[in-house]
Amino acid sequence: MAPLKSEPEVISESGEGSDHGRDQSLEFEEEDVMPGFLDLNLDELEVGVSEEQIADNDRRQEDEVLALEAIYQDNLVVFNTQGGHRSFQIFVHYEVPDGITVSAKFHSGTGTSNTKLATPTEAQVASNNSNDKGFLYTFGVNYLPPMVLKVLLPKSYPSHHPPYFTITTQWLDKVRVSSLCAMLDAIWRDQPGQEVVFQWTEWLHGSALSHLGFTEEVTLWSPHDNQMLADCRAISENVVPERAIPILMGYNEKKCHEAFLSNMHQCLICFSEYLGSEFIKLPCQHIFCSNCMETYSKMHVKEGSVTKISCPSTKCGVHVPPLVLKRLLGDEDYERWESLLLQRTLDAMSDVVYCPRCETACLEDSKSNDAQCSKCFFSFCTLCRDRRHVGEKCMDAETRLRVLQERMQPGATTNEQLRKQKDLINELLSVKEALKDAKQCPSCKMLISRTEGCNKMVCSNCDQYFCYKCNKAIDGYDHFRQGCELFPREEIVRWEENINARQVVAQVRAELFAGQANHPCPHCGQRNAKEGNNNHLFCWACQTHYCALCHKVVRRSSEHFSRKGCKQHTSDP
Repeated sequence: MAPLKSEPEVISESGEGSDHGRDQSLEFEEEDVMPGFLDLNLDELEVGVSEEQIADNDRRQEDEVLALEAIYQDNLVVFNTQGGHRSFQIFVHYEVPDGITVSAKFHSGTGTSNTKLATPTEAQVASNNSNDKGFLYTFGVNYLPPMVLKVLLPKSYPSHHPPYFTITTQWLDKVRVSSLCAMLDAIWRDQPGQEVVFQWTEWLHGSALSHLGFTEEVTLWSPHDNQMLADCRAISENVVPERAIPILMGYNEKKCHEAFLSNMHQCLICFSEYLGSEFIKLPCQHIFCSNCMETYSKMHVKEGSVTKISCPSTKCGVHVPPLVLKRLLGDEDYERWESLLLQRTLDAMSDVVYCPRCETACLEDSKSNDAQCSKCFFSFCTLCRDRRHVGEKCMDAETRLRVLQERMQPGATTNEQLRKQKDLINELLSVKEALKDAKQCPSCKMLISRTEGCNKMVCSNCDQYFCYKCNKAIDGYDHFRQGCELFPREEIVRWEENINARQVVAQVRAELFAGQANHPCPHCGQRNAKEGNNNHLFCWACQTHYCALCHKVVRRSSEHFSRKGCKQHTSDP
């Protein structure tokens, strides 16, 4: 094949395309497609070729291009015929059925940067040198950016000469691309006089990686010193791996997202199947359908528990990003979410208090327990929320209540003052009543009352764990080994009374329905009767949950009674 006179220009990384399904990042303007081919003296190739042969070649070329368009569709771009020569380009995608690992060996350098990519020889030496301070960077991909095969068909093809071509890649160096060019030349030599573009494309698609030795891993090297000796038909955009790595990762992420959108997935909440375009994918990679996430988010915004809008998956807890919430919530709910989140954040800050006059957030002086409002300039005590009283003790709630009630005598104040004092009295009465059975969260001071259960409490406002007995902030259960009891004595007594009552009722029920109690417990052997058609049984003797169908212990009802497991409701034969 005659060599090209000039090297084609590099593919624009930010090119744009309009055809659906084509990799827009690899598109070119039409005038930039074959710049190197414009300098070719194609008339020399037509010497000795008869007019009949040229006409036959033209017919065969037309049939070949039509066949290629039918096969590769959006991956093939045909350009305007110039001077009677056909030209086109094909986006050739690599075959990576099970994904592949990409690695790059970096080591300390003496150049302008702190690290540089090792050459093949240096990497081999570094792997045998235990003192090497370099590192091996690896990551996995399921998709690789395609190469671009650009073809120009001379009038003497296919009868006398092969097509002119170039191979452009975004991440391979010229030496490796040159070896691919040599293989295309070899394919033509094996079948001269035949249409060869389809064989070229299929070989690049299925055998290019194995030919380069990338069967299990793609290894990126720094540019070789013999880059100038590479084939001029080999065009490499990013021979520097520091630029190639982001391109590989970005392209893989883009194609994985496209595959996700076009496939069916099951929602982890409602277990319904939808297209990926109907799903929300969180940063933790858990996916939920848009309907469930919208209902879930709006429920928390309505209830005011905005700090709990996190991944619904068990034991995950990754917060839902604001951009996702803005998509799920309407403008009104999103503004409420922002307002409540700011309020919860301020409430959780131990040095933030609110002005008793205008409710503006103020910073507390922790040493003097005083604060001054930046809006109305009122100086007040942060403990009793009254005006600042240096050197005097704060009045307790009962004392303040008595003083206010004395001020309520007729003629002592105006109607507006009476209204404000009534509101303050009601507030103090509420605080006094709440303090009888409630404790303040040690973090945000929210009043919390324990109705039942253990002394390990969690604040619904700031998620702070604390001990209900000593009111100290805790983390885990280690605190209850140091003096405080986990379960109060009265709670244990109440629990035992409830358990005993349940056992008595269950025992009486088992005796009444002795004829129907034909489902023995797998733990103790006690026979129990079903409640209606429910196969989820509870043994009154040993407190074991088990299945009436398979007679196995049920740890979690949602896992045992599922589509692939036993049915929860069936009638006995």
